[in-house]
Amino acid sequence: MNVEIEEKDLKNGVLGLVVALVEIIKEALEMQALKRMDRGSLTPGEVERLGEALLELDAAIAKIKVEMGIEQAVKAVRDGLDRAVQDVVNSVTAPLELLEEPEVRH
Repeated sequence: MNVEIEEKDLKNGVLGLVVALVEIIKEALEMQALKRMDRGSLTPGEVERLGEALLELDAAIAKIKVEMGIEQAVKAVRDGLDRAVQDVVNSVTAPLELLEEPEVRH
C-alpha cells in the first residue's frame, strides 16, 4: 500500500512539529524563570535580560509561523499533544477513581 504525501504537506508538518516543540520548550523556560524570580535567585539585570530574550524568542517564533505559513500546522500539533497528555492524565487518574467507593444514596 502506497501513501502519497505531497512535499509541501510533509514540510509543513515537520516544521509545525519543530516549532510546536520550540514553543513548549519556551513555555518551560518561562515557568522556570518565574520560579527563579519568585525565589529571588535572579538579579534585576538577569530578570531584564531573560525577559528580553523570551520576548525576542516569541517574536521569532511568530515570524517563522507567518513566513512559512504553518500557523495551522503548529496549532494541529499542539492540539494533538494536548489530547495525548490529557489521555495520559486520564489513564493515570482513572484507576484511582475505580478504587474509590461509590457514594451510597438512601
